[in-house]
Amino acid sequence: MRIEGTSEIETNMTEAAHKDPLVLFMPSGKRGRFPVGTPVLDAARSLGVYVESVCGGRATCGRCQIEVQEGNFAKHKIVSSNDHISPVGPKEQRYASVRELPDGRRLSCSAQILGDLVIDVPQDTVINAQVVRKAASDRVIERNAAIQLCYVEVDEPDMHKPLGDLDRLKVMLEKDWGWKDLLIAPHLIPQVQGILRKGNWAVTAAIHRDMDSSRPFIVGLWPGLKNEAYGVACDIGSTTIAMHLVSLLSGRIVGSSGTSNPQIRFGEDLMSRVSYVMMNPDGREAMTKAVREAVNGLIGKVCAEGEVDRHDILDMVFVGNPIMHHLFLGIDPTELGQAPFALAVSGALQYWAHEIDIDVNRGARLYMLPCIAGHVGADAAGATLSEGPYRQDKMMLLVDVGTNAEIVLGNKDRVVAASSPTGPAFEGAEISSGQRAAPGAIERVRIDPETLEPRFRVIGVDKWSDEDGFAEAAAAVGVTGICGSAIIEIVAEMYLSGIISQDGVVDGAMAAKSPRIIPNGRTFSYLLHEGQQRITVTQNDIRAIQLAKAALYAGIKLLMEKLDIDHVDTIRFAGAFGSFIDPKYAMVLGLIPDCDLDEVKAVGNAAGTGALMALLNRGHRREIEQTVSKIEKIETALESKFQEHFINAMAMPNKVDAFPKLSAVVTLPERKVAADDGEGGGRRRRRSRE
Repeated sequence: MRIEGTSEIETNMTEAAHKDPLVLFMPSGKRGRFPVGTPVLDAARSLGVYVESVCGGRATCGRCQIEVQEGNFAKHKIVSSNDHISPVGPKEQRYASVRELPDGRRLSCSAQILGDLVIDVPQDTVINAQVVRKAASDRVIERNAAIQLCYVEVDEPDMHKPLGDLDRLKVMLEKDWGWKDLLIAPHLIPQVQGILRKGNWAVTAAIHRDMDSSRPFIVGLWPGLKNEAYGVACDIGSTTIAMHLVSLLSGRIVGSSGTSNPQIRFGEDLMSRVSYVMMNPDGREAMTKAVREAVNGLIGKVCAEGEVDRHDILDMVFVGNPIMHHLFLGIDPTELGQAPFALAVSGALQYWAHEIDIDVNRGARLYMLPCIAGHVGADAAGATLSEGPYRQDKMMLLVDVGTNAEIVLGNKDRVVAASSPTGPAFEGAEISSGQRAAPGAIERVRIDPETLEPRFRVIGVDKWSDEDGFAEAAAAVGVTGICGSAIIEIVAEMYLSGIISQDGVVDGAMAAKSPRIIPNGRTFSYLLHEGQQRITVTQNDIRAIQLAKAALYAGIKLLMEKLDIDHVDTIRFAGAFGSFIDPKYAMVLGLIPDCDLDEVKAVGNAAGTGALMALLNRGHRREIEQTVSKIEKIETALESKFQEHFINAMAMPNKVDAFPKLSAVVTLPERKVAADDGEGGGRRRRRSRE
C-alpha cells in the first residue's frame, strides 16, 4: 500500500509506475493504493480510517458497513463504480438473511477492492457512528475507547496438547487480534470453561487497555457473538449529578439524565458538608453511601431510557469538584476544609467499579480525571479538556460558576487556574426570595428605566408577565421566587435603571418616582412581584450578590496579573448555571472582565463533555493528565492583592477597571451616590435601552 500525497511530480511518476487501485475514504479524505483483492476493512485500517468490527472479519457483527460512491470524481482522478468491488459473497448473503443490510451497503470485511473506489463510511446512529456531536459546539469526538470487543473461535481441548481452556483462549486472542500478555479479571477465571462450552467454543471477549504501556485485561466474556458494550460519563456536582450512557462501539448516546445530589440534605454548600464530616463520626460514610446510591439509581434510569442491561456497562469516567471527588471515592475531605487545602490524591485514578459499590458489569473499569488543585477539581479538568484553552492562540477565560467558582485562564503558551469562594448566592441561597431553578421561579427580568416597572418570565411559562395570558398560565406553577440567572439580571437591571448606585446602594430617593421602591428598616427594597408570595430584592440581597461577584472577579483579576495581561479575548461559562447567564448582564454586574460580547458564550456542562471525551477516546485521558501537570495553580487566599481586587470589584461593574467594549453596546449610568434616607440621590443620565 502507498499513501497518497507529497508532490505532484512524485504522484504522477508513482501513478504511472503502479497499477494498484486508488481508494479514497470519505468523509475522512484519506486515500491510498492497494493490491487487487485487498479487503476494504484492511485498507481502511492501514490508513487509520475508523471502521468498527467485533467479529474479526467473519461477517457476523455487521458493524463494518460501507457504501461505494459511483461516478467520475475529477478532483481526485477517480472513476468509482460498484464494478470495482467484489460481488456480494456467501458471508454477506448469510448476514443479510439474518439481519437487514440496507440497499447499497456492503460489509467491508468481506468486500474486496477490484478497481478505483470512493468509499463512504456511514456516520449514522446505528452503525459506525464514530462521532458524538455536542449541540453547543457541534464538536466531533474521535473514537478510541479503552474497551474492545473481540470474537474468537477457540480450539477444543486435546489430550495431546494439554493447554488450559483460558490459555487457548489467550492464544486465539493473540492470533486473531494481536493481544499479547493478557491479564484476566479474577472473577472470570472460574467462569471461562462454562462460557466456552456454552458458546460451542466461540466467544466474545471484552478487552480493556487504558494506556498503551499497560497490560491489557480481559474484563468480560460471553458465549457466541456479543455485539454491544456501553460506557458511562458522569459529572458529580454539589447540586446535580449528570450522566450520559454511551455505546462504546458506535459512540451513540443512548441515554442522558440527571438527578439532585442527595448530599444536599447534609449541607447546601461544600464547606457545610466538610463541617458535617468533621462534626459527625459517621458523616463521611453517610455522604459516600448517599452519592453512590444516587449514581446507581441514575444508571438504572439511563439504562431504562436506552433499553440497555446495566451489566453491559464496561467502562466509566467520572468528574467532580475535589470534595465530591473525595466523598464519592470514600476519602475523608476534612483536609480540604482548611489551609493548605491538601488533596488526598490529585492524579487520575482507576478502579474496578464494583470496588466502590457501583452496580454494573463486575469487570467494569472506572476512571476518574485528575484534580488541578485543592479546590479546582476533576470537573475543572474535564471542562478544560472540553474547551481546550491550552489549544488556543486566543487568551481564553473558562469559568464554572457555582458555590465555589473554578477559574481557568490561558492559551497554548501558558495556563493558570484558581478557585474563588463565591458562596451559594448565585444559586438562590442567601437571597430573601431566592430559590433553585424550578417551575415557578423567575428566570428573566427587565425593568423600564423610565417607569421602573418590571416584566419577567417564569420557568414553566412561555409568556412574559406583561403579555396577555400570563396570569392564567402562571396560575398552574405560581410565581414562587427568583432563581440564579434572574438574580444577576435583576441586580444589573436595577443598576442600569438607576435604582441602585455603582456601589450597590438602593436609592431611597427613587421612591418618589415609583411605589416599587419600598422602605425596609433603614434601607430600601425593590418590589418585583406582588402576589400570593411577595417577591422583593432587598439591600441585603444586593450585598450578597456583590460579595459573590467580587470574589469571582478578584480571582480572575489575580490570574490576569499572573499572565501579565490586561484583557481576555474570549470567555466561556461552564456549568448548568452558566448556561442560563446572559453575558451582557454578567458583564454589567462585573461578574467577568470586559470582552467582546460575541466572544462570551455558555458551553453547558463542559465538565460532562470532558468526561465523555475521555470515555470515547483514551488518548484524551493522556492529554488532560499531561495538561493538568503543566497548569499553574494560584491559591487566592494566599495572594496579598486579592483583598484590593475584591474591594474594587464590589462596585458595578468595577471601581477601577474600564469596560469599553461593554460601553459600546450598553449605556452605563454615570456614577452617583445614593441617599440611604430616601431624600437625595445623585443625578442620573436619561438613556434608552431595549
